[in-house]
Amino acid sequence: MQLIRRCFGILLFVTPLLFGCSTLSETARAQAIADSIRTDSIRLDSIRTDSIRADSIARADSIRADSIRSDSIARADSIRAARTSRGGSAPARRFAATDTVPWPAIPEPAPGALLPSHRVIAFYGNPLSKRMGILGELPPAQMLEKLEKTAAEWAEADSTRAVIPALHMIVTVAQASAGADGKYRLRMSDSLMHRVAQWAEERGWLFFVDVQVGLSDVRSELPRLLPLLRRPYVHLALDPEFDMYDGIRPGRRIGTMDAEDVNYAIGVLADIVREEGVPPKILVIHRFTEKMLTNARNIRRDPTVQVVIDMDGFGSPQLKRSTWRAVVQRDPVQYTGFKLFYKNDKPMMTPRQVIELYPSPVYIQYQ
Repeated sequence: MQLIRRCFGILLFVTPLLFGCSTLSETARAQAIADSIRTDSIRLDSIRTDSIRADSIARADSIRADSIRSDSIARADSIRAARTSRGGSAPARRFAATDTVPWPAIPEPAPGALLPSHRVIAFYGNPLSKRMGILGELPPAQMLEKLEKTAAEWAEADSTRAVIPALHMIVTVAQASAGADGKYRLRMSDSLMHRVAQWAEERGWLFFVDVQVGLSDVRSELPRLLPLLRRPYVHLALDPEFDMYDGIRPGRRIGTMDAEDVNYAIGVLADIVREEGVPPKILVIHRFTEKMLTNARNIRRDPTVQVVIDMDGFGSPQLKRSTWRAVVQRDPVQYTGFKLFYKNDKPMMTPRQVIELYPSPVYIQYQ
């Protein structure tokens, strides 16, 4: 069996002000978070010394309000469990885009749909944190320039699809403390979400709002995001890892999301497309274990909502290919995505290596 290599971490926000006062400025809010953070991660396997360590104390650097940057939300990378088998010591098979595996027919894309004619290249994270992903790790101007260059590399690697950059922001963050409403999640402010959305809008890019429900649920978390989702360039992502349907605190174990919740989100997005006359929406579902997404084959097909299963595991190329086979190839839905980790992929796969997977991913996310 493959060694379990994913670190499953979660934020601890204990400052009552974060939940009781909506008038705090973003800078004050970020500083309050920074003063009260404790990383509470579970160690499932040995990790390299340059990985984020369990039980580390996160401290923020100085906050730059003018660039929406802070180290204030410290989040250890999530523990991911890749439960796949490895046969003997033979080298991993190199999957090519010519591989033939059973795959369901994908509905004819509705007018204006981005997939499969485009490949989305997204930077993931939260602008208040250097440790949740590349989106917040660099100053905004530097991050945006890096994303533009990265997208150009993908365009060069595969000229058969147009490339469009995207900012993928975690707007509802699962946490280890209950909060005022006992839901174990922290919602980012409207002003912060709109500001990052504007970065994308000004450049003609996409913006994804990513939801970690904690002990809340998809039905409760989507209404506040409707004003953003009505914009033609804004799309949705759901993270089953932090869907704690059984009441267990986030971080204790990997969560689970059922096709029923995914179908609810599809319905919400389809209604927006119909009512607002905007192009079809993309719905990204993160996945790195089989149990994270149950009844995946019941996810309904709607030509106005393009569902992407994003392979979210980190590790060596061999481990990532094994996870890909287990959670993407063996349980097909619609379109496929692939996450690359700057710090935890050893080594990180190249665009060409990812493109050669089958089905070739149309959504690429960097963390």
